[in-house]
Amino acid sequence: MTKITLTEMTAGQTGKVARVHGGHGFRARLEALGIRPGMKITKVSGQIMRGPIIVKIGNSQLAIGFGMARRVFVEV
Repeated sequence: MTKITLTEMTAGQTGKVARVHGGHGFRARLEALGIRPGMKITKVSGQIMRGPIIVKIGNSQLAIGFGMARRVFVEV
């Protein structure tokens, strides 16, 4: 399995969250949104030039900033 960031995924691609790179507060913020290691995640869409990334986790869709998405590593 290859590990890439959420920003490198293509729209419609699904993977499993491998790790979140950041401090305790950053990881806690993403866990509150449902983004934690082991969770299945699908990239719905993203902007070409560093806009928000829309992902689907379970039945929920959420948008996270490009900088945050760059620190989430996914096994595809």
